Amino acid sequence: MDVTYADRKVGKVCESEREMRRTYGAELAKKIAQRLAALRAAETLEDLRPPAVGRCHALSGDKAGLLSLHLTANWRLVFSPTEYEEDEQGGLKWESVTAVTIEEIEDYH
Repeated sequence: MDVTYADRKVGKVCESEREMRRTYGAELAKKIAQRLAALRAAETLEDLRPPAVGRCHALSGDKAGLLSLHLTANWRLVFSPTEYEEDEQGGLKWESVTAVTIEEIEDYH
């Protein structure tokens, strides 16, 4: 899958193991790197649906339209689909998502 970044700051952290470790610490940086690798290795987002690694799920409320991958009990890798189709009800067709944009890494709990 194609992975891009919402802004330069997110891209700088995600593209550099050193920046990840400095910003988030060794343990969280390792999880971030694993999730990014899983996104890049997936052909479509369907490959990451539960019970696959990371508990990939759609968000709701003020984050509707975004998805996230679990990093730790509180931290999430939040991203948006950039190339996809919708089903008949207007929902996301997970098997059609071939590109995502990393929006943020945050503790939103």
